[in-house]
Formats: sequence, structure tokens, C-alpha cells
Amino acid sequence: MPKRPISPERIAAALTLVALVVLGILAVGEVGISIPAMVQSWGNAENFMVRVGGLSFPEPGDLLWLIALTVGLVLVGTLLAAVLSVPIAYLAASNTAPGNGWRAAARFIGVLTRALPDVVLAMAFVLMFSLGTLPGILAIGIHSIGMISKMFADAIEQIDEGPRLAIRAAGGSKMQEFSAGILPQVLPSWVATVLHRNDINLRGSVVLGYVGVAGLGLEMSYAFKALNYGKGLGIALVIFVLCVVMEIVSSLVRGAMLGQERQTRSWMDRIVHPRLRAKRDAATDRVAWAASPQSAVRRPWTAQRVRNTTAGGIAVLVVLGSVVVSDINWMDFVTFWAKLPETAAKFWPPSFGNYDASAMFTAMRDTVAIALAATVLTLLPSLVLGSLAASNVAPSRGARGIARFLLVGIRGIPELILAIVLVVITGLGPQAGVIALAIGGIGLLGKLIADSFEEVDRGPERALRAVGATRLQTYASATVPQGMQALIGHSFYMLDTNIRAATILGIVGGGGVGYYLLNASQGSRYETVTAIVLMILVTVLVVEGLAMWMRKVFR
Repeated sequence: MPKRPISPERIAAALTLVALVVLGILAVGEVGISIPAMVQSWGNAENFMVRVGGLSFPEPGDLLWLIALTVGLVLVGTLLAAVLSVPIAYLAASNTAPGNGWRAAARFIGVLTRALPDVVLAMAFVLMFSLGTLPGILAIGIHSIGMISKMFADAIEQIDEGPRLAIRAAGGSKMQEFSAGILPQVLPSWVATVLHRNDINLRGSVVLGYVGVAGLGLEMSYAFKALNYGKGLGIALVIFVLCVVMEIVSSLVRGAMLGQERQTRSWMDRIVHPRLRAKRDAATDRVAWAASPQSAVRRPWTAQRVRNTTAGGIAVLVVLGSVVVSDINWMDFVTFWAKLPETAAKFWPPSFGNYDASAMFTAMRDTVAIALAATVLTLLPSLVLGSLAASNVAPSRGARGIARFLLVGIRGIPELILAIVLVVITGLGPQAGVIALAIGGIGLLGKLIADSFEEVDRGPERALRAVGATRLQTYASATVPQGMQALIGHSFYMLDTNIRAATILGIVGGGGVGYYLLNASQGSRYETVTAIVLMILVTVLVVEGLAMWMRKVFR
């Protein structure tokens, strides 16, 4: 049988991927990362640690309050983004959008909110609202819509259309199609996305403290500005531990939702119908789930039902507690309207001001180069660690546990803190920014790869093992091909994330356009802030367009 010809569009997409990798490699060479030079510069770190002395912390009561405040505002902001992201994702997904116009508008909203740095949003909200948690909640919420709606839409596009089409054929409404045909399939992925974004927002809250958002980040910024490095690094250690704990909790929740029966029975079935019993059809080797007459009439309180109900109750209490701890001044929503025109006038029209346009475009180009270099350096380690962290790929539970532990530890280090330490060692410039983003990216991309590989259809893997295929052959022939679309999407998301993160790291001397963003914000030149954000928006739009094209071509 003759081979199916490869379409020109697929060839063009493959060449584009190769070109981006080559540009990333060239960017790595341009940055000039030198391990021997870093080793020689270790004396700078030793001198810095001598100046720091011992670590110090706030009083225990104050520290507990700061932790509760930080976790509360991050959780409320993330949940706000999740709620707003559902309709946006529905309109943005190709298989649910009412039309191309709606889809383009929803995608643009996602890209716009993703391109707006949370620091800039917090800066604007601090001008409109009183100081406290509300500017941080709104900044986290609006900025997170970009990533959450994108991942929500990607999950909708990858559903099995059978249940949805069956509901439509039976005369079901659009709402019934969504609630019964789409939601049960995507909800585990959506919950995992929200938990993952909450981890990212917790690390990002460090930056928001530098523009007046209450919490651990603000306390750390006060310590560093007062040259109290011991207290600043002590708070940084607390943030690291908090991020690791949050990541462990997220992983446990996600693992409990997916379970070992994912391919035969949805997690929704296990929650709603815990008494369903399995019947295996010998002809098809499929598991069918049926309820006994007794359980259909009255659901007994089994241990599993008690556990699920308790977990749901705890989740509700945590959300309510987060709202209470955040101490939101609800009157701000009434009074901020009067400040809106004045604040908007400060940010418009955009202008480079005293900066030369060519210098600004060069700085933006440097930011993109930093992001490309960091993404290329991240890819291979992330693929290795992510594969080992996936339960269906790891050679043993011990290997998976070690890989997961490494990913959790890496993700627990906020990139801003890592960049500050690297700037001390390597000096100002893009090298510190690239290394910080590359290290942080391993934890992020590795987790996404592990989650995607665990969610592939296990049927092809079992079929290959049944005919004697080795673990590596199964991985290369079944796991990776099924996860390729997600892998490409995650890589572009990593590039997207690095572009915005590179901007923020420029604030602490990591190179790129962030330096100009910091100067403009500190000098209250908000029109220049708008001009920089527009450059970032255009760049992110290009990356988003490439990602959408790649997903379409390699589907």
C-alpha cells in the first residue's frame, strides 16, 4: 500500500518548528552562558551570604497571618479566573464556538489577558482601589484568564464527540450538551489546570508585593528595600515551602480524581454512583458499570462517599475562609468608578516618552531571545523528567516518585527569587534571566508533560505490551504519538510564559524590556508602560497564532 503523502502545510509546520529550535540555540549562544565563569563568580555569592548573616523571620503570629493572607488572595483570584474562563473557553474551542467571529473574539480575550503582566494590572488597580488584597485578587484573576481559558478550550477540543452528539441527536439543548456531554469529560483536566494555575499564582504573588499588594511578597519587598537580606531570604524560604506544600496538595487532589480506573469509569461516575459494580463483557473485554436495585433506590454511606463528601465540604470551607481572610473592601467596587476615567487617562495614549524607539524594540527583541533560549534549554530535561513522572511511563513507582519530587522542588522556587540569586552570582544581564527561566521551566513543562502522558488512551499501550513490545517501544509508538499535540501546545505555552516572565525578570536585572518597564512604572510614566505592554501583546499574539496553527496541523 503506498504511503500517504505528507501535506505541504505539515512540512511547513515542521520546518517552522525546526527554525524556532535553531533560533533558540542561536539565542543560547548569544547569551553566552558559561559554567566556568559562573564557578569563578561564586565568590560573589559567598560575599553576599556573609552580608546576609543568618536568616530571620517575622513574629510567628504575624507570619501565620501573612501566609493565610497570601494563600487567601491567591485562591480567590484563581477561582475568579476559573469562573470567568468557562464561557470564554466554550466560545474559543473550535468544536463548540458558535462561529469563527466568536472564536476569534474569545481567543483574543485570552491572549490579551495573558499578555497583560499581572504587575501592570496590580499597578493600575492600586491606583483605583485602596491598598490591600483586592488589587492583587483582580490582577491575578484577570491575568489568569489567559492561561486557564486556553487550557480549558484545549481540553474541550480534545473530547470524545460521541456523548455530545448523542445528546444532540436525542433533542438535548446546548446546556445539556455541555453539562452532560462535555463537562464530565473535561472536569478532571479543568480542576488540574486550576490547581496548577493556583501554584503559579502563589509564586507570582511575590512580584505583586513590589507594587503594594499585601502578603508575603510585600513583606519581602520591604525587607530587601531596607537591606535586611536575612529577613528577605527568610520570607523567600517560607514562600518556597508554601509553594511545595501547595504543589503536593494539588498533586494529591489530581491523583485522587484521575485514579486507576480512569480509562473505564469517569471520576464523576465514582462520585455520583459509588455503588456501581463492574461487569466485564468477555466478547469485547470492556467493563460495563451497573447499579444494584438497592443502590439505585438508596445510596448507602460508604467509606468512599464519606471521603468524597468530606473533601467537598473542606473545599467549600477553604474557599469561604479565603474570602474572609482576604478582607475585601466591597465598597471599593462602588467608589472605583469615579477613579476609572482618571486612571485610564494616565495609561493612554501610549508613548515611548524619552526612550528611543529603536532601543525599545531592541530590548523587546532581547526579551524574546531570552524566552527562546530558556525554552530550548528546558525542552529536553522537561521531556525526560516529565516522562519519568508519568505513571504509565515510569519504570517503577520509585523512579516516578523521585521525578515527581524533583519537579515539585523545582517548581517551588519562584523565578524572581532565583533570578535575584543568579544576578548576585553572574551579574546583571540576560544570562541570569535565561538560567532562572530554564530552571523554573523544567518544573512547569515537566509537570504538564507528565499530566498529558498520564491522560492518553491506555488501549494502544496495552495492545503493544500484549504483543511483546518493550517499555521504550511502547513509549515511542503509543505514548508520545498520542501526546504529541499536547506536547507541542505545552512547548508554545512555555514560550508564551517565558516571554512574559522574561519581562518581569528584567525588573531585577535579568535583561530585556523589563528594565524599561520598571523605570517607567517607578517614574509614573504610565503611557510608556502601555507602549511596552502593547509590544508584549503583539509578540504573544504571534506566538498564539503559531500555536493554534501547529495544533491544527499536527492533530
